Amino acid sequence: MKVRRDVFQAIADPTRRAILLLIAAQSMTPNAIAEEFHTSRQAVSKHIQILTECGLVKQEQKGREIYYHINANKMKEIDKWIEQFKKILETQFNQLDNVLSTMKKQKK
Repeated sequence: MKVRRDVFQAIADPTRRAILLLIAAQSMTPNAIAEEFHTSRQAVSKHIQILTECGLVKQEQKGREIYYHINANKMKEIDKWIEQFKKILETQFNQLDNVLSTMKKQKK
């Protein structure tokens, strides 16, 4: 399946994030996923389609059922992208700590 959607647009939706959390624990069928939400199976299928198109979710056929599971490699890509911001923020917080520590020492 060709990846056509942006990952961050896909995870912007709270229902899709909830679906990812569900299937992170175990592979699930669309019916099993839909049972966890107060919405139609068709609506859940649309969310799954979007997650599949952007590569966050993979499907596996087992007999007559299709099971969906997390694509760990794609999730690692997201984590790697976010990690750069964590490093920047850590640096800024450390600088702020140093400034506050200096100000506190000057007050004494």
